[in-house]
Amino acid sequence: MSTETIEDNPSPERLVTAAGIARRLGRRPIVLVGMMGAGKSSIGKRLATRLGLPFCDADIEIEKAANQTIPEIFEQHGEPYFRAGERRVILRLVTEGARVIATGGGAYMDAETRAAIAGAGVAIWLNADLDVLLARVRRRSNRPLLKNGDPEETLRRLLAERNPVYAEAPIHVKSREVSHETVIDEVLGALDAWLDSNPAPAATQ
Repeated sequence: MSTETIEDNPSPERLVTAAGIARRLGRRPIVLVGMMGAGKSSIGKRLATRLGLPFCDADIEIEKAANQTIPEIFEQHGEPYFRAGERRVILRLVTEGARVIATGGGAYMDAETRAAIAGAGVAIWLNADLDVLLARVRRRSNRPLLKNGDPEETLRRLLAERNPVYAEAPIHVKSREVSHETVIDEVLGALDAWLDSNPAPAATQ
């Protein structure tokens, strides 16, 4: 997200709504999925703060477990090795109680990971258009999948491959160039509606 608007003192109404959503989640985690550059980490941190929940970045947890950066893992071991470690980390994170988890762009493509997220929590797809993603990823140079070839061509291919899978997530929210708080309000509204039909089992409350 390019707009760095942060609401330090949300209105009492917003705080009440967020507290209610956190309570209704029970022990279920919120898992943000979507393309690189969709804003999963930046939105996730602020969403966790609004809900009063811990925040976890799966990529950071992977780097801790491997004692290497993700670019180093890709370079030294290859993508299949990275994806296996990514799967193990996410399968662990979703069993550790209510929290907000930001995942890497390819994580949700793994069927076992999708099933684990669906069984333990709720996936939210932050869906961003190509032009938004391209502008954001060009600001960073640590994207292993964009190191070779034309970034725009690579993103087009990845979007075509991944969007149908991301669409399996039960909640979709548009990530675009507006304030973080606007997107977070939309996430909370969508979560509120989803929880109406998906109350937490008594054992998870």
